[in-house]
Amino acid sequence: MADQKPEESGVLGKSKEVITDFDPPKPPKRNKYAFACAILASMTSVLLGYDIGVMSGAQKFIERDLKLNYIQIQFLVGSLNLYSLVGSAAAGRTSDWLGRRYTIVFAGAIFFAGAILMGFATNYAFLMVGRFVAGVGVGYALMIAPVYTAEVSPASARGFLTSFPEVFINAGILLGYVSNYAFSHLPDHLAWRFMLGVGAVPSIFLALGVLGMPESPRWLIMQGRLADAKIVLDKTSDSLEESKLRLADIKEAAGIPEDCNDDIVKVPNKSHGNDIWKELLIHPTPTVRHILMAAVGIHFFQQASGIDAVVLYSPKIFESAGIVKDTPQLLATIAVGFVKTIFILVATFLLDKVGRRPLLLTSVAGMIISLMSLGVVLTIIDNSTHKIPWAIALCFVMILSYVAFFSIGMGPITWVYSSEIFPLRLRAQGCSMGVAMNRVVSGVIGMTFLSLTKAITTGGAFFLFTGVAVMGFVFFYTLFPETQGKNLEEVEQVFGTFFRWRSRQAELNRKKEVTQD
Repeated sequence: MADQKPEESGVLGKSKEVITDFDPPKPPKRNKYAFACAILASMTSVLLGYDIGVMSGAQKFIERDLKLNYIQIQFLVGSLNLYSLVGSAAAGRTSDWLGRRYTIVFAGAIFFAGAILMGFATNYAFLMVGRFVAGVGVGYALMIAPVYTAEVSPASARGFLTSFPEVFINAGILLGYVSNYAFSHLPDHLAWRFMLGVGAVPSIFLALGVLGMPESPRWLIMQGRLADAKIVLDKTSDSLEESKLRLADIKEAAGIPEDCNDDIVKVPNKSHGNDIWKELLIHPTPTVRHILMAAVGIHFFQQASGIDAVVLYSPKIFESAGIVKDTPQLLATIAVGFVKTIFILVATFLLDKVGRRPLLLTSVAGMIISLMSLGVVLTIIDNSTHKIPWAIALCFVMILSYVAFFSIGMGPITWVYSSEIFPLRLRAQGCSMGVAMNRVVSGVIGMTFLSLTKAITTGGAFFLFTGVAVMGFVFFYTLFPETQGKNLEEVEQVFGTFFRWRSRQAELNRKKEVTQD
């Protein structure tokens, strides 16, 4: 009997080993290489953020120094977004031709030139030329950063990493606000020139940082460079198994046979953007039409709900609320930038845990309440003959509440969602259409907000934004499927049924369960 004990122990030990093999795998750690790539690519978004933030404060000094009226000021402020259309329209084809990485370098070089021109501007016309050049660079940056980040990210962290461009936009906005305050004590003619000219600095770091980035694996495969793509996928995936799966998915999307494993292959029907626009706009399938509606729609509602009015004209809004001196206005604006940045950081950790839909709907609901409250409070202040301290304080709190709710959902999810739902062959051009809508609406609001407030009051403008946000909530609730946890090639299977997407999702879940069994 005693002799059998070790034998029994051995059997038990083996049993334990076998049981351990069936334990659920631990969740993978964040891929540090993909993390670093996402940070470097997203630095392009600092350029846009800085320009938005800095112009909110610089406009006061430009207005006084160059003796401009409010129509010239709002055109100066909002025009950057329309100019960026040139960049975003060209970015899709440029990134398919040059590659994602060198398109990022190109964006930084253009913005650098624009910032220098604005810093040395001697009159309004010269300033507008610099604004145009910077706007083109911003358009490139807005389109390429989310696309590149989505294409290098493993599925487990795609939401986290693809939200980085929005994080860096907010970091840039905060830097712009701080720059406003830092240079506000200089004479007017120097203050705004320093504020705008310093914007050239981030683009230098961007050009240096991009040298350490790999090219997008999806772009490499579209060029037939399978060996190079495998190296990048191995580095940016959570495991070698995931790397192989991602490679197989992208090869299938690119039309490369599964058994083709040569280092360099010929990609069937390869074209640099030819016929893509026909597939998107002239002969779209129901799936493509649904994806396009979702991508363009979310970009529309992100801007039409008034975020750039708050970010670009914070000092003016605080002035309407009763804060009239420059320094308190700029400090209050820094608080807005700080809250916006903190909550976007919170959102990056929630995207892949909570999911896109719950965060988006919660975000928009909070925005609706904040916008409605702002409209009410500003209307009370506007119709009062004396200063109301509680109303001023509530106005400040509601602005912080609005940017917090925006940043926790609507801000980052717009870029994450629109970059992950397009099929590979349509992604660059599809994303550029979303960015174009984003910039048009932002430009219209930036170029009309002061006129709007004079026509229907500042409170009335926020009531208008409230109505748009309500329509956005209905749109998202009815038409937006969840994409959390799906790889980029699986995502498009959920689209195409429009209002019946829930039935399609349930059908796919049943098929998945049967396959696993």
